[in-house]
Amino acid sequence: MARTALAWVDAHREDFALGDDALARDGRVNSSWKPLGELARVCGSIRANTAPTDPLHTRAGDLLEFAWAQTGHGELFLRLQRLEPFATYPLEVYAAFAAAGLRHPGYETDVARVARTRGWRLTEQDPTRHLGVLSAERSTGMSRPGRAEPALRRTWLGGLPEPWTFERDAGYALTHVVFHLTDWGRAPDGVPPDLAAYLAHWLPPWLDTCLEAGMWDLSCELLAVAASLPRPPESAVPNDSWTRLAAAQSASGAIPEEGPGDPAQAARDDATDPGQDFYRCYHSTLMAAFAATLTIGQGAPA
Repeated sequence: MARTALAWVDAHREDFALGDDALARDGRVNSSWKPLGELARVCGSIRANTAPTDPLHTRAGDLLEFAWAQTGHGELFLRLQRLEPFATYPLEVYAAFAAAGLRHPGYETDVARVARTRGWRLTEQDPTRHLGVLSAERSTGMSRPGRAEPALRRTWLGGLPEPWTFERDAGYALTHVVFHLTDWGRAPDGVPPDLAAYLAHWLPPWLDTCLEAGMWDLSCELLAVAASLPRPPESAVPNDSWTRLAAAQSASGAIPEEGPGDPAQAARDDATDPGQDFYRCYHSTLMAAFAATLTIGQGAPA
């Protein structure tokens, strides 16, 4: 699944390319910078969790270089920061590259200067987003000591809520909390013991519910969380999780975000309207490659 999912991503790499509106003030961030940043984040993690001789490692590295080239090797971040000084999304996307060793010193100097202002520090964000910004700051050498723990405990997961309050938004919030804490699977010890124990207990029924509902994208994220725990127990996921997910994957490797999972329909969509198929499938397919790599590659050399 990791190989076929990443192959689909590679075949659609041009759909991740930044358009002419990448620096427009009214540009569509969620359909330009966001997909590119997710591509960089997942490929950086896959490369870090596979051996250099693994074809997955090679393909992920090539896609990462493609994504970096789309940013002008970091130059566009500098221009974007100067256009929107107090926007945090440029730093959040840049952090995906920085975590993989791709840096732009000029941008880091500029954003560090802005980050010292009260305006930046007081930007209102939901707790999970705030935790992500703090993580992005660390990736570029900035640090706000003592801020991460309070931010964590204000998130849904950090508060150890009643398990029956789990729903879609809470699910995506908790997965991203774990991704921020573990640097996207690179540091499983980043999950505090109480959260790890809580997840080990409740992740299986949540995942089973999402798989039954055909919520493939969230299911992939939960599988990635299971593989990111310090010592994933054998019962961390239902035994048939990957079989059920594989049934939703088309022959091309794509996985829809949601739905009954009809590979034949996905293939028809890909042939008749590649653009529609891309936005319906790109994130869940990336997450499938990410989760599968973490699951099979724990302890693999970087």
